[in-house]
Amino acid sequence: MLTQQYQNIIGTILEKIEEADAIVVGGAAGMSAAGGYNWYLDDENFREHFNVFAEKYGIDSIFGGFYYKFRTEEERWAYLATLINFVTEVPIGQPYKDLYEIIKDKNYYILTTNQDTQFLQVFPEEKVSAIQGNWTYLQCSGPCHDGIYPYAEQANELCAHIDGTKIPSDMVPKCPECGGPMELWVRSFVFLEGEKYRDEHHKYRTFLLENQNKKILFLELGVGQMTPMFIKEPFWNMTYTWPDAYYITINPKDALLPQELKNKGLAVHEDIATVLSNVLTEQQKERKQGAV
Repeated sequence: MLTQQYQNIIGTILEKIEEADAIVVGGAAGMSAAGGYNWYLDDENFREHFNVFAEKYGIDSIFGGFYYKFRTEEERWAYLATLINFVTEVPIGQPYKDLYEIIKDKNYYILTTNQDTQFLQVFPEEKVSAIQGNWTYLQCSGPCHDGIYPYAEQANELCAHIDGTKIPSDMVPKCPECGGPMELWVRSFVFLEGEKYRDEHHKYRTFLLENQNKKILFLELGVGQMTPMFIKEPFWNMTYTWPDAYYITINPKDALLPQELKNKGLAVHEDIATVLSNVLTEQQKERKQGAV
C-alpha cells in the first residue's frame, strides 16, 4: 500500500503537470537506467549483447567498452557496431512510454544528455534536443568538415560480418571527405559542435524564450552529478529567476533541491519508473472520473 506521504508526492507532481502552461523535461542516464538500460553496470543486458567483448577484454559495462583502448580499428569498430545495433534494436523503456502518455497533450520540450535515442524513438524530433550527440551518427574524427552521417543500417551490416571480435579491415568506416578515421557523434575530445549541434540548442532556446513568462515546469528525470552544467544547474537558475517557474527532480540518488528553491521545487527520492507509472495511473483515473 502506498503511504500517504508518497500519495501526496504523486498528487503534487500531477498537479504541477496539469496546471503548467509549458513543461521542460530534462532527461539523463538515470531515465534509461530506470527502463532497464544502465550504461555503467555489468548486468544482464550487457552480458546478453556484449559478452564476447567482456570475456575477451575484461570490459565490465557498455561505457567501459566505449572507452576501452582496443589494439586495432577492426576490434574497436566491431564493438561500436554492436553498440549502435544495441541502441537501435532494444525495446523502448517503459518510463519513456509512460512519460509520453503523461505529457503528450501538453506544451512540452525535451532536453537530454542521453545518446541512446530512446527519447527520439518516442517523442517527435522537433520536440527533442540531444545536446550530447547521438550514438547512431558518425562524424569525421578531424573533424575535417561539418557533417554527420546516420549509421544504424551500416552498423547492422557490420554486425553480420563480425568474426569473433573483429570486422574486416575494408569495412572500417572512413571519412567520405578526407579518408581519415570516423568517430561516433557523441561528446568527446573531437565532438563536432557544428550545424546539427547548434540546431539542437536553437530549438531548445526558442522554446524557452517563447514560454519564459508562462507558468513553466522544469521536470528533471535521472540527472546525476557528473555533468550538472547541462540540465540541473540551468534548471535551478531558471526556476529561481522566473517568477512562475517550478522545479521537480526525480532520482533515487541525486534528487537535489537547493535551499533557495524550497518553496518552488520538489525533490523525489524514488524510482523514476515507479513514479511515472503511478503519475500516469492517477492521471488516467482523474480523467476517467472527469468524463463521467
